Amino acid sequence: MAGLAAPMVAPQAAQAVPPGTYAYVTNFNANTVSVINRATNTVAVTVPVGAAPWEVAVSPNGTRAYVTNRADDTVSVINTATDTVVATVPVGLEPLGVAVSPDGTRAYVTNFSADTVSVIKTNTNTVVATIPVGDAPIGVAVSPNGTRAYVTNADANTVSVIKTATNTVVATVPVGAFPFGVAVSPNGARAYVTNFNDDTVSVIKTNTNTVVATVPVGDAPQGVAVSPNGTRAYVVNADADTVSVIKTATNTVVATIPVGDAPREVAVSPNGTRAYVTNANADTVSVINTATNTVVATIPVGDLPFGVAIGVVPCPGHGKPGHGKSGHDRQTTATGNCTRA
Repeated sequence: MAGLAAPMVAPQAAQAVPPGTYAYVTNFNANTVSVINRATNTVAVTVPVGAAPWEVAVSPNGTRAYVTNRADDTVSVINTATDTVVATVPVGLEPLGVAVSPDGTRAYVTNFSADTVSVIKTNTNTVVATIPVGDAPIGVAVSPNGTRAYVTNADANTVSVIKTATNTVVATVPVGAFPFGVAVSPNGARAYVTNFNDDTVSVIKTNTNTVVATVPVGDAPQGVAVSPNGTRAYVVNADADTVSVIKTATNTVVATIPVGDAPREVAVSPNGTRAYVTNANADTVSVINTATNTVVATIPVGDLPFGVAIGVVPCPGHGKPGHGKSGHDRQTTATGNCTRA
C-alpha cells in the first residue's frame, strides 16, 4: 500500500543441529567446544568460546550451555539451537566448575583463585550474588530439588553446602585430600566427592552433611557422575587412565574400565546407557556402554578436552511462550523428530 512502510522483521538464526541429544566438550587448549551428535558419535559443530575453557553445563530445557573460561574470568553462554555464543558473563578469578539449577534460573560458577561462587541469573546473564566458600573451589553440583549447591574446596579439604534460597553457606563438610569433583544422586540423598590426592571418593549423606563412606578408587580421581537411576557412580582416574564404577547400594567398585590418556571428566546420557569421558592427552572422548562397562567408540575432538556435559536440544519453539499449543513445534519422539501440535 502506497505510503505505508513494511515492518522490519528480524531474521531468525538457523538451527545449527537437528533436535536430539548432544555431548558438549570443552577443548582447553583450542578455546572451543566440540558438539558431539550422540546418534552418530561424531562432532557436528565446533563452537569458539573464551580462553582456556574448563567446564560446561547444559540448562535443563536444553537451550543453553554454560562454559567457564579459566583464563578470561568469564562464562560463555551458548545458544544450543544455533551453536553460537550469545552472551559472555564476567565472573570471578579463574572460573572452573559450573552447574545449573533444576529450574534453569541460576548458574553456579566456582572461582578457584577468588574462593567464591558466582551466581548467574540466566534470564539476564548477570551475576546476582557472590558467595564466599572455602580455599580453591573447583567442583559444584546442585541438588535435584534446587535447595542446595555443593562446592569442593581443594585446598581446604572440605565441601561447602550452600543454601540457594539465601546464597549462604550453611554447612562445611570435611572430606579427603584435595577434593575435586562432586555429583549428587538423583534422589538427593547422597553427594559423591572425588579426593584427588587420596585416591578415594567421599560419600556424603546430605540430610546430615556427614561422610558415611569412603570408597577407594584409582589414581588421581577427578570427574564423577551418577547414573540417572542412581545405582552407579562413575569416577574418572586421571593418572590411571581408567574409570571406576561404584555400586551405590554397597559403596564398592564393581568395574574398572580402561579409557584414553589422562581422562578428566565424565557425563552420563539421560537414558543411562552411555557414559562420555574426556581424554585430555589423547584429544578424544571415550564412549562407554554402561551395560557392558566397555568402550564402544572413541571420538576425536579438540586440543586437550576437559569438561563434558549432555544436553537435549529441543525443537524450534521449545521453552518459548505458546510452546506445545496449536501451531508451535514440539518434540515428540526419542529421535528428536518434531511435529506440529
